[in-house]
Amino acid sequence: MKCIIICAAVLFLLSSCNNANTANKKAGSVDTAVVEKQSFFPVTAYIKGQLYSITTKGINPLKYTTIHDHTDSVWLKTEELNSAVKDFLTPEIDSTNLTSLFSENKFVDRSLDDAFTFTYDPIKKLPDSMQLIHWDVYVDSKTGNVQRIYMLKNTKDNKQLQLTWLNDRYCKIITIDNGTSKVEKEEKISWDF
Repeated sequence: MKCIIICAAVLFLLSSCNNANTANKKAGSVDTAVVEKQSFFPVTAYIKGQLYSITTKGINPLKYTTIHDHTDSVWLKTEELNSAVKDFLTPEIDSTNLTSLFSENKFVDRSLDDAFTFTYDPIKKLPDSMQLIHWDVYVDSKTGNVQRIYMLKNTKDNKQLQLTWLNDRYCKIITIDNGTSKVEKEEKISWDF
């Protein structure tokens, strides 16, 4: 299953690299004849694939929770994984569903061992119901494998959630109070022992 997801991601990324997004910038208008359809990396499918891989291997991840410099740890049951990362499974980020709200920028990041970096930012004011505000995908230029996913969401209770997902190793969710910019909680779920 992992091999299928990686192959699909590599094929997607290779086809995405050939898609250029052009627009007529005069007076903010867009010439629809010259704008090509964007196609985003399927982040949600990737995360679900990682969760499936952990579950099928029978690994019980270790979850570390840090609040005010105090860290506790607990073994997670595999059936608890989806709920532990549920905030980042919606909205579904697939190849086309958010293209009207976000734009993709692609470049090679020399600071990350020449990783292909795909960044996604809003192209206009987001609806109040949209909590997702930004995400990045880092792909190893040599292997074509996803190295890392980074996502930002704002919650209705004025918190910011930051997800960092390292391929086949761990994910970390940081909760920040938007009013004070202080870290309230850090949760790290590790499955690479």
